[in-house]
Amino acid sequence: MSLVHPVNTSLCLEKLCESNYQKLFRLIPNLSAFDKTAVGITGNKPALHLEVLERNPYTLTIELSHCFGAHLSELMVPAVKIRIYLDAKLAEAIRDHERPAVDQVFPNPGRLLEIQNYKWRLNYFLEKWLDHCLKTEYRFDSRPHAV
Repeated sequence: MSLVHPVNTSLCLEKLCESNYQKLFRLIPNLSAFDKTAVGITGNKPALHLEVLERNPYTLTIELSHCFGAHLSELMVPAVKIRIYLDAKLAEAIRDHERPAVDQVFPNPGRLLEIQNYKWRLNYFLEKWLDHCLKTEYRFDSRPHAV
């Protein structure tokens, strides 16, 4: 698979995070109402699990993942951790099951271009995965589920 390299990574990353915010709220319209967990169900596809990790007045941090098994203790992929900026209407992927958080990969904040490229790849993946989830038409239920 060839990598997409935008000319202006900073601007494209911002637009990508705006788009991901809109897609996330189309996928889970009542996302702000969930306290802890929710499960998206559709046809014969794996369930889509939402966990609210942190809630602040202007941000919401969630993890979104498929469960490939009968129990939540089984394989959860892609386990995308997403920080949602409610006031700015942005959703930024922070990490996934394969890629750790930016500050763990680049402890030196002076590597701005590499950091932007890393964030771009994370959020580009999130965009494509959200597109897939939207096409699959998941419906969410806020009732707690056993772990």
